[in-house]
Amino acid sequence: MRSADLALILTGVLLNAVAQLLLKAGSRAIAGVELSLGNAWTLLERIALNPPILGGLACYAVSVVVWILALSRVDVSIAYPMLSVGYVMNAIAAWLLFGEPLGSARLAGIGVIIVGVWLVARS
Repeated sequence: MRSADLALILTGVLLNAVAQLLLKAGSRAIAGVELSLGNAWTLLERIALNPPILGGLACYAVSVVVWILALSRVDVSIAYPMLSVGYVMNAIAAWLLFGEPLGSARLAGIGVIIVGVWLVARS
């Protein structure tokens, strides 16, 4: 795989991971709102006016464009497994930013993902 192709794939993965983290950060604004039809407007308003959520949606939009460019250059059977790198980035970032647990089972899973991505990238 050419380095430019890998850069496109990793850029798409990074944008997707950042989008997830921004959505998680923004979701705190609606965490206390009860899910009911009566609160639908309040929920929509809090989502629509929430900068982290809007930033996350923007990252998703850009990541789709980058991903389409990557798929135009790389086989989907190579590119798609690379999305797993996003799981690794998000697990570590969620641990650092949100204090989410990162126990031994998760670390073992991350290790398996890294080995799998390395094997796919080598092919």
